Amino acid sequence: MGLLSIIRKTKLKEHEMRLLLVGLDNAGKTTIVKRISGEDASTVSPTLGFNIKTLEFAGYQLNVWDVGGQRSLRPYWRNYFEATDGLVWVVDSTDRRRLADCAEELARLLQEERLAGATLLIMANKQDVPGALGADAIREALRLDALVGRQWSIVACSAVDGSGLLEGFEWLVKDIAARIYLLE
Repeated sequence: MGLLSIIRKTKLKEHEMRLLLVGLDNAGKTTIVKRISGEDASTVSPTLGFNIKTLEFAGYQLNVWDVGGQRSLRPYWRNYFEATDGLVWVVDSTDRRRLADCAEELARLLQEERLAGATLLIMANKQDVPGALGADAIREALRLDALVGRQWSIVACSAVDGSGLLEGFEWLVKDIAARIYLLE
C-alpha cells in the first residue's frame, strides 16, 4: 500500500480537509472565516501571524488556516503549506492600486511544490462596496485563464453581507472531496 493510499484512508475516516486562506493584507480573510463560522465579524483586526478555525461544513471537518497578509509576513506563508487540500486566495476587489502585487503574490504561491495538488478558490471580496471590480476583471488581472493543471474557480463575494461565501466553499469542498475521497 502506497503512502498516498494510507493518507487517503486516514483522511477518509476523519472526513477532514485542510484549507489555507491567504491574500494581501486587508483583503477580508479573517472576516470571511468569522462570517462562515457564524461569529461576529463586526470587529476584526489585522492578523499578525495566523488563526486556525475548525468548522463543520457539508459533512466535513474543515481546518481553516487564516494567515496574515502583510508584506513582512508573506515570506512565512511557506510554513503553512504542508498537507493543504484547498487554497483560498482572497482579493480586495476595491484595491485596484495593489492588483498587480496581488497577481504576483498569487503566481509565486502557485509555483510552490507543496501546493501543487491543492484546489484553488479565488474570492473576489468586497463586492458590496461601490466601484468594486467584478469577478471577470479579477480573473483577467490575476491571469487565471493561463493556469494549467489546477482546479480553480472564482467567486464574487462579500464577507460583510455573506453573499457568495457559501457558494464558494461548497464548490471548494465538493472539488476536494472528489479528489481526496475516491471510492475504491
